Amino acid sequence: MDENLVHTLQHVLRTVIKNTIPLSGGDINEVYLLETGAGKFVLKKNSSSRYPGMFSAEAEGLNLLAASGAIHIPSVITRGEVGDDAYLVLEYIESGSPASDFWQVFGRQLATLHGNTAVAFGLEEANYIGSLPQYNERRMQAVEFYVTQRLQPQFRMAYNQGYRFACDKLYKNLDNIIPSEAPALVHGDLWNGNYLVGADGHPCLIDPAVAYNHRETDMAMMALFGGFPGEVTDAYNEVFPLYEGWKDRMDVWQLYYLLVHLNLFGSGYHLGVKRIVEKYS
Repeated sequence: MDENLVHTLQHVLRTVIKNTIPLSGGDINEVYLLETGAGKFVLKKNSSSRYPGMFSAEAEGLNLLAASGAIHIPSVITRGEVGDDAYLVLEYIESGSPASDFWQVFGRQLATLHGNTAVAFGLEEANYIGSLPQYNERRMQAVEFYVTQRLQPQFRMAYNQGYRFACDKLYKNLDNIIPSEAPALVHGDLWNGNYLVGADGHPCLIDPAVAYNHRETDMAMMALFGGFPGEVTDAYNEVFPLYEGWKDRMDVWQLYYLLVHLNLFGSGYHLGVKRIVEKYS
């Protein structure tokens, strides 16, 4: 690790870094466990020029989720930049074994999180979904927000990469498909790699793409790649029942995430996007 970054971190954390251990971080960030005189922390590091404002947005998203008090979120310790290195230091979550009621707790806590609302869909600032920009200009209606801030930017990006989709009928039909509902505070990227099991055996959410959005978006992402058993939604519905037909709408919301994967990873996701567009057109 760069000596200037280590020096800066020791100054900011007011402790000595005794050891740095690489952790799994994916393609965007380098992630390290910092062992210091003040305990353990998690360091995320990337290029500030390549991903401007990413850690600022992530920190604000984590703080917003944490402020809900609904579910365990790692505390943001500090963030900053050293040269082209952007860094984010987070609370280290000691891992444990899932409690016997882990999935029930997960569902109830997620429902409580979604009970946090706002006057409009969106957020004060844009953030990221993976390494791609995610737009959050406020809209009063769920469909308008989904079309203008989620689907259209991704379809434009796909178009620039040579993918062609006819979306006009899809956009019009969404008014009759998506139920009207108050904005919910959502994690925004809730696949099975973005939760941890804490030392208490209960869930902890990481790596959000936060917004006030339709709560079915989180449910759809959870269903897209699997990893969440039915106990989660059963417990969720006991606290904050989903509207009738929510399972039938999962692919409507999954369209956004498949577009993101198409733009990040290429043609393997083309047919999935095409199928959903044609189904609702």
